[in-house]
Amino acid sequence: MLSAAAARAPWRRAVAGARWLRETVGFYLLYATFAIGCFLPGLVCFLLYLVLPCRLGGPIGRGLIAGWFRLYLALLRGAGLLEDDLSALDGLRCERGLVVVANHPSLLDVVLLLSRLPPTVCIAKPAIWNNPLLGGGARLAGYLPNDSPLRLVRRARAALGAGRCLLIFPEGTRTRRIAVNGFKPGFALIARQARAPVQTVFIEAGTPFLGKSWPLLRRPPLPLRFRVRLGRRFMVSEDPAGFTARIERYFRDEMSAPR
Repeated sequence: MLSAAAARAPWRRAVAGARWLRETVGFYLLYATFAIGCFLPGLVCFLLYLVLPCRLGGPIGRGLIAGWFRLYLALLRGAGLLEDDLSALDGLRCERGLVVVANHPSLLDVVLLLSRLPPTVCIAKPAIWNNPLLGGGARLAGYLPNDSPLRLVRRARAALGAGRCLLIFPEGTRTRRIAVNGFKPGFALIARQARAPVQTVFIEAGTPFLGKSWPLLRRPPLPLRFRVRLGRRFMVSEDPAGFTARIERYFRDEMSAPR
């Protein structure tokens, strides 16, 4: 006669299999939802970009992007695919003229941060402007292409002077090394010229999903786990190179410290 534990084993395997199937189907459906959900709003944003002046289009574009990212994260949470804590960002929602500097472990970083920071302008690669999913939103929202260092600094200083916050990932790409990659000094130069405070933000990723070496369609262990916390706020009180080295050391110390 089978023991009670042996009798329950097939049932447990069936439940585990059903859960795996539900999570896998949900994960790839939400991948498709994100692509479709970027394309359709992106098309609307591009049409609005053609007809609206910048002073109207920028706030509308940033609001649409933030709203879509909030909805997408809510879908992930509702499907049991995401556990996140972004509450620390709520303290920045009323801030103006900040340079927000964050580490960059994943492609989801922009989604996480902008879902809570709608007034924020991003610095992005020029290729995004021609991307059918992202180009329309980036143009309407007034994001800044890093196609020319001089133009970028001038545009960023103008955005900060108008009271918008600026989101920068000073690693320049997603993190390849333990803690953080080496920082590029552009954020320090912008902050010094604009006399803007630098707010540090730490993204703690409990998953390698969509990191630099993660295959795009590989299913990760679920749920995904992210936590965002605020660090110290700095003023640039030295040359940009020295300030960049100081902030990089601060990030390394914070990201390497046990928690």
